[in-house]
Amino acid sequence: MNPSPGPQPAPPAASAEPQAEWTGADGSWTLRVAGAWQGHDAGLPAAPEGLRQGRVIVAAQELQSWDARFASSLWQRLSTLDRHQVTFELDSLPAGLQQILSLALPPAPDADGPAPPRPRRRYRPGWVTALGQRATAWWADGRLSLEFIGEVLLSFGRLLRGRSDLRAADLAWQVDQTGPRSVPIVSLVSMLIGIIVAYMGAAQLQRFGAQAYIAELVTVGVVREIAALMTGVILAGRVGAAFAAQLGSMRANEEIDALRTMGVDPVDHLVLPRVLAMLLVSPLLTAYAALVGVMVGGLVAVAIYGVAPAEYVFKSLRALTLPHVLIGLLKGTVYAVLVALAGCRQGLNAGRSAQAVGEATTAAVVQAIVWIVVAASLLTVVFQRLDW
Repeated sequence: MNPSPGPQPAPPAASAEPQAEWTGADGSWTLRVAGAWQGHDAGLPAAPEGLRQGRVIVAAQELQSWDARFASSLWQRLSTLDRHQVTFELDSLPAGLQQILSLALPPAPDADGPAPPRPRRRYRPGWVTALGQRATAWWADGRLSLEFIGEVLLSFGRLLRGRSDLRAADLAWQVDQTGPRSVPIVSLVSMLIGIIVAYMGAAQLQRFGAQAYIAELVTVGVVREIAALMTGVILAGRVGAAFAAQLGSMRANEEIDALRTMGVDPVDHLVLPRVLAMLLVSPLLTAYAALVGVMVGGLVAVAIYGVAPAEYVFKSLRALTLPHVLIGLLKGTVYAVLVALAGCRQGLNAGRSAQAVGEATTAAVVQAIVWIVVAASLLTVVFQRLDW
């Protein structure tokens, strides 16, 4: 005889369908949620149109189950309401869901304190503010340039006292890079400049029947001004950019920091050889550019305007006085030193990325040309005032 079976457990009740609805009006609203929301794709209904202020009660006594999707939908519906105008009562929600909402929803304002200001629109500075910011950046850049020039002067003083980290091999290598390797481009540009000066000057002098003065015009103009100016611009594009790229790459690769760690002054080891190399080769390059320009100008005068070769040479030598030569060489030297300073200054202060190195290279060329033009204007005015 089989024993009678004991009481069997009741089958689980079917999960109720998820339900959600808004009820109430005029200051008190209730969002009632019920049923099993776990795995349910449908979201909660949006807040009523008239809900702008008052109290919102979330009634979840009949909520059977929930998941992250339900929590996200509830947060979306409540977060659209202004916490400064609407208060929430979430006590009937499960503890875990209350914790999630307390972290996700913005904090309620302090009842005793003033309401925090609403976020303003993004401030766009006017032209006065933009001008002030630009002037501040220019001042900082100029101050950094002056500090760098001061460091170079101190390094030169250490060299004179025999306490510099400069190596003769580095200086010789920089002289080779800046001098002989710049001769081809200097020759080409000087030839073209000589042709332009001779042709345009002679075209104007021919109107008055004064072709005989072509020699004086070309010689004085090229030797005193144009050769030095064009040599400086050529060195800015070729040598100044190279200096900035080299030192900028070393800074990006932390090689300059390694030199400082080993107790080596980067200005003595990297900047001073480049500045001295430009100081040594610039008079030679300027003199060479002037010679090429005068010779090519003579070819134009002889071949096109019928000036006798002996007459051109005689008048060129007569017009070529010592002050003209010295002023031209001095200007070429000043321009070359400015190019070296601009390139090294931008390279040592470049950023630590490839884009920053490129920006430093561009800035070195621009800064060198600006410095050259300013120096040319000042020197020309000074020499004219001194009647040199």
